[in-house]
Amino acid sequence: DISFKKIIETGSSVLLLFLSDPMLKKRDDFEDILEERRNSSDLKYALRCYTPVLYKGVTPCTSSMLKSMVLQSDQLHYVINQVSKETGKATDDIKEEASAILEEMAQCLQLSTVRFFAFTLSKAFKTLFRSICVNEDGIQRLQQAIQEHPVVLLPSHRSYMDFLLMSYILYTYDVALPVIAAGMDFMGMKFVGEMLRMSGAFFIRRSFGGDKLYWALFSEYVKTMLKNGFAPVEFFLEGTRSRTSKSLTPKLGLLNIVMDPFLKGEVFDVNVVPVSISYERVLEETLYARELLGIPKPKESTSGLFKARKILSEDYGSIHVYFGQPVSVRSLAQGKVNRCQFNLVPRHIPRRPSEDIASFVNDSAYRLVRAQEENMVLKPWVLVASLLLQYHHQNQAAGQKRGIALGELTAQAVWLRDLSRQYGAFLHWPGTVVTQVFTIILLALCVLTICEDKELLSQAVILLSCASYRNQALHVFVRPALLALAIHTEVFNSFSFLRNMFSNEFILCPGATVQDFEEACYLLVKTGALQFTQQEVLVTERGHRTLAFLSTMLDPFLQGYQVVCRFLCEEATETLTEKQFIPAVRKFIKKLLLAGRLRYMEVLSSDLQKNSLAALLRLGAVRKMKG
Repeated sequence: DISFKKIIETGSSVLLLFLSDPMLKKRDDFEDILEERRNSSDLKYALRCYTPVLYKGVTPCTSSMLKSMVLQSDQLHYVINQVSKETGKATDDIKEEASAILEEMAQCLQLSTVRFFAFTLSKAFKTLFRSICVNEDGIQRLQQAIQEHPVVLLPSHRSYMDFLLMSYILYTYDVALPVIAAGMDFMGMKFVGEMLRMSGAFFIRRSFGGDKLYWALFSEYVKTMLKNGFAPVEFFLEGTRSRTSKSLTPKLGLLNIVMDPFLKGEVFDVNVVPVSISYERVLEETLYARELLGIPKPKESTSGLFKARKILSEDYGSIHVYFGQPVSVRSLAQGKVNRCQFNLVPRHIPRRPSEDIASFVNDSAYRLVRAQEENMVLKPWVLVASLLLQYHHQNQAAGQKRGIALGELTAQAVWLRDLSRQYGAFLHWPGTVVTQVFTIILLALCVLTICEDKELLSQAVILLSCASYRNQALHVFVRPALLALAIHTEVFNSFSFLRNMFSNEFILCPGATVQDFEEACYLLVKTGALQFTQQEVLVTERGHRTLAFLSTMLDPFLQGYQVVCRFLCEEATETLTEKQFIPAVRKFIKKLLLAGRLRYMEVLSSDLQKNSLAALLRLGAVRKMKG
C-alpha cells in the first residue's frame, strides 16, 4: 500500500518534521573545559565558591529530612498495611524493615566530598584525556530548566566514567549536582561506596522481583526528591552500560516513576534532558570485548580500582558531552494521555500503569534514546573502522591477506564522511586527518594481519573492539541499510520484516515503520543512490557503491541471527534453559568458525546472540516456558 510517488512527494516534509522535533534542534558548538584546568590550580578550583541556583529557589532539605518525608508518606503507609495483611507481620516490624532499606538506599550528598572528587578527577582527567568538550549553550538551557521545573538528566551509558563525568561538568559550571541512581555493586566497594553516596549516589537493587515494600520505598524516594526540588535526578535510560557502543533498548521502570508526579498532577511539569557522551576511546574497551566472549567481568572492588591505575599511562583521546534540549513531559503527553483517570482512585494507592500510560512512556523512552543518538559525536576513526572491517571480511571471504593503500583508505574515508554528513551525522572531523589516519593504519594492522596460528579468542577480542567503533555510527545508517537489504525483493514488506526482526538490536521507535521507510527512501534518493518511478525503485549507477556499503554494514547481524536459527534447528535437540543457551550457541559458532564456515567473527558476541533469541521469541519462532 506504500506509493513510491507519495514517498518522494512527502519524504522531504517527513524528514523536515523529524528534524524539527524539539529534541533535535540545531547543534551547539563545544568548549574544552580541561583547557582552563591545565593552566590554573586544581585545589583552587575544588575549593571555589559553589552556589548553584535551585528549583524555584527552594531551600535544600537535608538527606535525613528527605528520608523522614518518605517514611511518613501516605503511599508507604498504605503499602506497609498491605504487606502486613499479606504476610501476617506486625506493621511496626515492617516499618523497621522499611527504615533499614531506606538507610541502605539513600544518598547523603556532602559538599566536602564533592570538592574532594573535583580535585581528584581534575588530576585524573588531565592525564587520561586530551580534552573534555561541552556545549555551553546546553548548560545554560539546563540552568534555566532547573529553575522552572523538576529536572531529570538522562545520559547515554558507555562507561563507568559517565556519572563521575556528569557531576564533574555540573560542578565546573556551577549547576546543581544531581542525585544519581547507582547499582548495589558499588556499595560493596570499601570506602569508595560511601564516597559515592556522599557525592550524590543512591543505591538500588538490580531487580526487585515482587517485593512491594522495596518498590514502594524506591519509587517514593525518587518522587519525593523530584517533587521537592532537592536536586536534579540522574539515571541511565539504558539501565546498564552498553558493551557494544550501540544504544540499548530503554528500561522503563525509573522513567515511569519520574513521570508519575506530572501524570498525577503533583507538579505542573517535568523537564527531561537527554545527554550524549561520546568517547574517542572508552576505558573498558578490552574488558567489554572479553565480556561479550563469555569471560566474566571483574567484580567491582576498591583493590581492583587501585590495580586499574595503570590506565593513567594511556591516552584515551577526547570526550564530547552534549546536553540536549530539555524536553517537557507535559508537551510529550499532550493529546496522548488522559490524566483524568488519576482522579478516580486516591493518588497514594499504587496501581499498574494503564495501557495508554504504558504506551506513552515506552514511546517517550525510544524518542529520548534516539535524541541521545542524534547528538553523539562521531570521530574519523569510527568511519575508518567501519571501512576496515568490511575490507577485512572481503579478504576473508576471498581467502586473501591483501593490504590497503593509504591513499585508497583516505579516499574511502572522505567518501564515507560526506555520505554520513548527508545522512545527518554529527561529525568531529579536524581540518587535517593525516596523523589520525596513520594511527588508524597501525591499529588496522592488528585486524588485517592477524596470524592464523593465533588463538580464536585473541582474534575475536581485536575484532569486537573494532566493531564497537563501527557500532557508534550504526544509528546514522540503520534505516537506509535496512532498505538496501530489502531492495531486491518486495521492498516495503522486506523492510518491515527486517525492521521488526532487528528491533532489539537497534533503536527503532515502535509504530514508526512507515516513517522509517519514508526516511530511508528520502536519504537514498537525496544521495543519488535510488530513483523512484510510479511503481518501481531503481538503483542508479553510483548507487551500487552506497547500497553495497550499507548492506555489508548489517551483514554481521544477519549472519548472527541466521546462525542462532541454524543452531536451534540443527543442534538444540533438547530443551535449553536461558543460562545454557549462550554457552551452547558459542560452542556451535566456534566450531563453524574454525571450520571456515562462518565469515564474521562478531557473531561470537553474546549481545548479538541474546538479541536474536529475544527477536525469535517475539516473532513466535521460539517458545519460552517456566521450568
